[in-house]
Amino acid sequence: MKVLLINGSPNRNGCTNRALEEVEKSLREEGIDTEIFQIGNGRVHGCNGCNACEKTGRCIHDDDPANKMLSLMKEADGIVIGTPVYYSGANGALCALLDRIFYSGGNQLAGKPAAAVVSARRSGTTAAFQRINQYFSIKKMPIVTSQYWNNVHGYTVEDVEKDLEGLQTMRTLGKNMAWLLKIISSGKSEGIIFPEGEKLIYTDFIR
Repeated sequence: MKVLLINGSPNRNGCTNRALEEVEKSLREEGIDTEIFQIGNGRVHGCNGCNACEKTGRCIHDDDPANKMLSLMKEADGIVIGTPVYYSGANGALCALLDRIFYSGGNQLAGKPAAAVVSARRSGTTAAFQRINQYFSIKKMPIVTSQYWNNVHGYTVEDVEKDLEGLQTMRTLGKNMAWLLKIISSGKSEGIIFPEGEKLIYTDFIR
């Protein structure tokens, strides 16, 4: 079993990465393989609503991390997405990637346990946390919880090291993710599979 951890910060070794490393440590202690993927700080496209992905299952823009991320997410058994807080919200570049990923291939992620991790100097964590969880909840992905909302606080990595409760929350998240993955794996061996959904019904509120 493997968990993909996505660092949605432009800073490779910043506070968001430090939080993900703590989650990763617990996962590895539980025998779960891991990979941290860095979105980087290059140019990122927003969705232009072309709907080409309906036929291909991937975004038409292939010169940023979106399609690579989708491939890694499909291969993983569990997903953790980390983001810094910018103006009380998740990183815009990360959200632009996730908009396209979940629109083009989100249906292929159904049933995969997922969790959001947020890093902030002071506030805005709950709004960013909610934003990332919205992606999971619309695509039938079980959301993994911890002992508190999954956030750490600090302006620098050294500050985050002092957030003992935040780091403990990350470790608990890793353990809970590992537990759920093992439960799902055990269920599959007993023939218990993720339920097939009904044909989607779209309600038009414009009359």
